[in-house]
Amino acid sequence: MEKIESFRIDHERLEPGLYVSRTDAAGETFVTTFDLRFTRPNREPVLDMPALHTVEHLGATFLRNSERKGEILYFGPMGCRTGFYLLMSGKLTSEEVFPLIEKMCEYILSFKGPIPGATPKECGNFMEQNLPMAKYYVSRYLEELKKKRFTYPE
Repeated sequence: MEKIESFRIDHERLEPGLYVSRTDAAGETFVTTFDLRFTRPNREPVLDMPALHTVEHLGATFLRNSERKGEILYFGPMGCRTGFYLLMSGKLTSEEVFPLIEKMCEYILSFKGPIPGATPKECGNFMEQNLPMAKYYVSRYLEELKKKRFTYPE
């Protein structure tokens, strides 16, 4: 079988950033998959599950209520726990979505109160949340994101 696109990236050189992972045709439109890489794969600890879960809940809530909500198809964690995937309709660039991701991070950093969707009726693992650690990871990511790493390393 052919290697999938995400396995072709040199993870030993990958830094935190906002990357276009792929752009796929979907009928007459396109779907752009973004790699929101929070940590340096295989060189830093991965995101812990409760914090990862909290970023997922808050990030998805923000994105699906943002000014670009009609373009948001999916936001969720990578299996390796080093970041998140964001799928959006359209042929987009990292530069174009950077302001949206920056606002998402600011939303998470300023968030107070109960985590949206964190009840037994709304979530299959509602108790596994950690807002302080989620804010820690997002704070680190936002600092790295401002270095504007938008292109995968060669």
